Order: sequence, then structure tokens, then C-alpha cells
Amino acid sequence: MRRRIGSTTAGLVFLFIAGCHTNDTTTEKTEIADSAYAIIGKITGQDSGMVYILHQQSGRFDSAKLDHGYFKFAGRADTPEYCRLSPSLNKGSVSFFLENGKISMLIKKDSLEYALISGTKTQDEFVYYQNTFTKTLNDRMSALDKAYEAANARKDKKTMDSMNIVYEELDVEQKNLVAEFTKSHPASYVSAFEVFSNFSYNPNVSQLDSLLQILDTGLRSSYYGKKIAYTLEKEKLTGIGKPAPDFSIKNANGKPVSLSTFRGNWVLLDFWASWCGPCRQENPSVVKAYHEFHHKGFDILGVSLDHDKVKWVDAIKKDGLNWEQVSDLDGWKAGVVSLYGIQGIPMNYLLDKNGIIVAKGLRGEDLTKKLQELIH
Repeated sequence: MRRRIGSTTAGLVFLFIAGCHTNDTTTEKTEIADSAYAIIGKITGQDSGMVYILHQQSGRFDSAKLDHGYFKFAGRADTPEYCRLSPSLNKGSVSFFLENGKISMLIKKDSLEYALISGTKTQDEFVYYQNTFTKTLNDRMSALDKAYEAANARKDKKTMDSMNIVYEELDVEQKNLVAEFTKSHPASYVSAFEVFSNFSYNPNVSQLDSLLQILDTGLRSSYYGKKIAYTLEKEKLTGIGKPAPDFSIKNANGKPVSLSTFRGNWVLLDFWASWCGPCRQENPSVVKAYHEFHHKGFDILGVSLDHDKVKWVDAIKKDGLNWEQVSDLDGWKAGVVSLYGIQGIPMNYLLDKNGIIVAKGLRGEDLTKKLQELIH
């Protein structure tokens, strides 16, 4: 299965936000020494310009000027925080854990994957996890990503389908590695982060809950511990066999559309966005299922996590999504995202004629196979 796009996934784009807090490199040495954390870094291959840090948990941006490739950040962190650093906007990033202490960074502009970041306990644990547990897997995943994109460019669906099977196998392998690391490092903030990142999309309740219980008590009340608990709470409300929570959202013409109005039909509640590459790649399979089963009482309600109405409507037309589409145009802040506890897209829920969830997270041919099983 192709990698999903979510609020915590790798590949997060560094979009600059007006009014971000800045850290100028003219900060005095005494300020850095007195601050709770100090980042001293060097980017080879880029002498001037800016470097940016996105604080993933708060959504806040920091920036600093480069002086002959060197940069500095200083501040205070109340808790370890997963961050992403980029030497230029929209040109890739490297992840690290920020916490109080001295952090050193050595980064090659065109080889971010080889960045050296160290100096604090959580970051060093993160490096250990990456080098000891997942390096080989990540190398294989990276190679598969490149091959998949090449196949996609050729529109080689047969090859892409076979690669999706490999993606699923690698996903299982990665989850096993996360579980192994968590069991051996129950007090590590990295464990809480990795459990949430790898198990929160369409989660298995018993599996995720068992990993939560492995974490030390203090970690369960941390940012990611709470996110895991929240995911479990939402999953229990939107799991298979539960009635799909009702909502009303306006379509592109401004008309309110309620999920409950689809009662009497089999319905696919499909969460997507025009900017989501995996969603757009998945759309042909959804279109195929719609045309095959619509005359048998199957319908779709698309819910977009877009911000831009023009891009949203254009994607609907371009992808041939000829069914009801709604959006608050509020992205991840949309109320329905919280209502269903959506952690990544594409994501869908298949409802029976009474509005009961009978399947979820159906991708590719799995959607057609499930409809063939249920609709006669």
C-alpha cells in the first residue's frame, strides 16, 4: 500500500507561515549559554540564506540566518518535541528531537538523509533507533519509492499493483521493529512517537492499546501518549460494527449535505484532498468501483481536506469524481476530521444501508472485492 499522507507523516512540506518566530544568528553567546537549549549547526553547500525549523507538536516555525553556512537556535523546551529542519523552503527536511541541552548539527544541503544530529538523550535514542532498527528497511523503502514513481510515470499499473503488495509487507515489518524497540525502550519518548506514527492510521485497537500499556506511566501522559489514547478513543467510536457519526457539510455549491441522507444505500465515506498524491493515485480505483456498483445501490460521499476551493473543484473534475463532494475548506482543522479521528488520508469507511460501518481503509482492488462480497 502506498504511503499515506497525514499530519505526522514524513514528507511534510515546509510552507512558510507569515508571523513565524525568528531566531537571528546575531544572538549573543551569553543568551545561548543561558537558554535551555542551544542548537549549533553547519550546512555544507549553502553559505547564506535561511534555515527553518517546524515544531511539529505546536505547528510553530522558527528561522535563522546562515552565516558562512553556520546557524544557531536557542530557546526552551518544556518536553521533548519532534521537529523538522529544512535548509530551504519546500526543498526537503530532516527530522530530529528537540529538548533542553546542546544539540549539534552537520548537514549536507543535497544529502539530507546523511545529516548528523546529536547531543541530547532523546535525539541520541532516535539516532540509535534509526541506525540499529530501521536503516536497512528505510533504504529498501526509499528504493521502492523511486521505482514506484517511475512505474507511475509510465502508467504501469501492473507493476504498481505488485509494488503495493511489497509496501504492505514492509509496513508490517516496520511495525514489528517499532514494537521491538518499544518493548526494549518503554521509557523513551522515541517509542511513544514511533508507536503513534506507525499504528494510528486505521489502527488495530488491541494491538495499539497493548503498546500503549508497555510505555512507562509518564510517557502515557506525554504529547504522543495522549495522541495514542485519543486515537483509541475515536477508533472505539468509529470501528467496524459502529454507527457512522452523522455530520452536515456544504458542497461546492454551498448546499449542506448530511451523511444521514444516504441511508438506504451502501455508502463509501471517502476522505481525501486535491493536494494528497496517494489520494489522487487511489481515485481511479474509487471511480471504477462507483461505476460498477452505483446501479446496485452503492453511493459515495467524498470529504475533502482542502483549503483552496478552486483546486478542490478542479481535482473533482479532472479525476472524474461524479458523486457528492463536501468540504469545510479547513484542512486538518475540519470538525469532521476530529469527529472521526482521521490520522491520515486517503481514508474511507464503508457503511451498510443502515449507516453501520462494515469495513474501513479499503484501498485499490480491496474496495471492489469487498463490494462484490456485500452487494449482489
